[in-house]
Amino acid sequence: MGQQCDASQPGPQQARYGAAMGSIIDDVLIAVRARQPIDADEEASIAALEHHVGDLLARGCDPFSQEADPVHITGSAIVVGRRGTILLHHRRLGIWVQPGGHVDPGEAPWEAALREANEETGLDLGFHEGHVELVHVDVHAGGRGHTHLDLRYLLSGDDGDPAPAAGESQQVHWFDWPRAITRADDARLVALLTHLGERFGN
Repeated sequence: MGQQCDASQPGPQQARYGAAMGSIIDDVLIAVRARQPIDADEEASIAALEHHVGDLLARGCDPFSQEADPVHITGSAIVVGRRGTILLHHRRLGIWVQPGGHVDPGEAPWEAALREANEETGLDLGFHEGHVELVHVDVHAGGRGHTHLDLRYLLSGDDGDPAPAAGESQQVHWFDWPRAITRADDARLVALLTHLGERFGN
C-alpha cells in the first residue's frame, strides 16, 4: 500500500474535478464491472484496477493523477475504420501500441483517450457510433516506476492518413487487422485486436 496523500490541503481530487469527481469514478467502476473480459488477463486486470482504485481513494489520492501516486488510471483508444485500426510506434518505449496517455486535470478517462488519439494521429475522431464504449481493461507497468490502470475506448471517424503534430511520434499508421495483430508488440493488445478483428475485420 502506498503513502497517504495530503488531505490537509484542498485535495487534488477537488482541485482537478470539483463535485464531478465522485460521479466520474462511479461511471468508471460501473463500466469496468460491466465488462465481459475477453480472457483471463483482462479478468485479472479488472480485479487489480478495482483494488488499486479502492486503495487510492482510501488514501485520499486522485486515481487519475500521475502526480498523486505512481499508480493511476490512463485512457487509450482503439481506432477502427474501413482501413482497419491505428497503431503508433511509442518513442520512449520503442514498441507499437494504440494511441493513449495520461488523464489531464478535469478530464474523464474516455475524454483523455479521445484527446490523445486526436493529438497523436492528427485525425478528427470521435466515439464509435456516437457513444462511449469501454472495450478493454489492462493494468500494466507504464515505465518510470508507474503502474497504468489503462481503460481502452473504441473510436472511429476519419479514415484519412494520420498527420501527427510535431512532437508526437511520426510513425503512426493504419493497419488491416491481420497486420495489426502481427505488428502489435504487447500480448494483451494482440489479444484485444484479435477479439475486435472478429467484430470489424469482415
